[in-house]
Amino acid sequence: MAADSTYRAAAIGRTGAGNYGHGLHQPFVDLDNIAFVAIADPDEEGRREQMEATGVQKGYTDFREMLEKEKPDLVTVGPRWTDCHLEMVLACIDAGAHVYCEKPMTWNLEEGDRIVAAAAAAGRKVAVAHQGVYLPVVQGVKAMIADGRLGELRALYAHGKQDRRGGGEDMIVLGTHAFNTMRCLSGDVAWMSAHVMADGHELTTADIAEPTEPVGPVAGDCINSYFAFANGVVGSFDSRRNGATGGAVFGIEIVGSEGRIWLRGGGDDTMIYSYPDANPADLQQQWQPLEEFAGAHLQGDGNRLAILDLITCIEQDRKPISSAEDAVAALEMILGAYEAQITGGRVTMPMTRRQHPLVAWPEGAYGG
Repeated sequence: MAADSTYRAAAIGRTGAGNYGHGLHQPFVDLDNIAFVAIADPDEEGRREQMEATGVQKGYTDFREMLEKEKPDLVTVGPRWTDCHLEMVLACIDAGAHVYCEKPMTWNLEEGDRIVAAAAAAGRKVAVAHQGVYLPVVQGVKAMIADGRLGELRALYAHGKQDRRGGGEDMIVLGTHAFNTMRCLSGDVAWMSAHVMADGHELTTADIAEPTEPVGPVAGDCINSYFAFANGVVGSFDSRRNGATGGAVFGIEIVGSEGRIWLRGGGDDTMIYSYPDANPADLQQQWQPLEEFAGAHLQGDGNRLAILDLITCIEQDRKPISSAEDAVAALEMILGAYEAQITGGRVTMPMTRRQHPLVAWPEGAYGG
């Protein structure tokens, strides 16, 4: 479509079963080059509430009927639950639409691969709601690294929210943002290892559990992962159940040879601090806010920026800032932790086994 085109947009939600995620469709209401034409939701009350809130005139029980009749150019797949993402995203692609999908995009690598392949074959763009990487604060830090303001990039230390979901559930629900951001800043992971424990013991198949929301099986209440990036940067991720009050440590510490940055938080409370001189002998150093990014971090901005980026990708035929391929790579950093714990060794990226390790393990795929 031409750069001055108006895009027909639609939203898929599922009230009571993942709802509309973190409001992925909200930017459709205010963007001048968007005609927000329809909402699909099998729940009548939820659908009516969203139509009233957005001013959309057409609502459908069946998202497939909506796709067929409305022929949208852009569709948000909003439910937080991953059990429906493959079906919904593939249907959108088959209908000729580009997609903005809630994270995690899929709960296993097999389904992620299918979405990537289908989008490539159809020439459609699939963006994923890792909102953080769209924000000026993260893009600004990426530019700082590229400009050498931190010296040589050496390490990325990520921490989960570590609330009641700490461990496996934290790693996929919120850790996916951290892993996607780490890759945005440092590129591909070459290999990883990890240590996953449950109730103070090494992980067993008996520790595999269903999470609070259906995002695939999870395990462990204490996870420590180590990443070796292809460019020589090292990384880590840790999450422990009830390990920190109020998610105070949630974020990423970026370590350079001449400075450090701490990206803290995951939404409207995101903060960025700079340690201008990485000299551990200087006890007078203090963390200082980077004022150049003040006020440019709201989560709602992430959805709007993601939609704008998706439109630019369509018009310029490039990948979204947070693409389906990126979502699969972030998921590998999650599932690789389980495979590393099960096998007791390094996991090379991309992973050879595309089945979820916590499904494959009880089936004997890793041997005795």
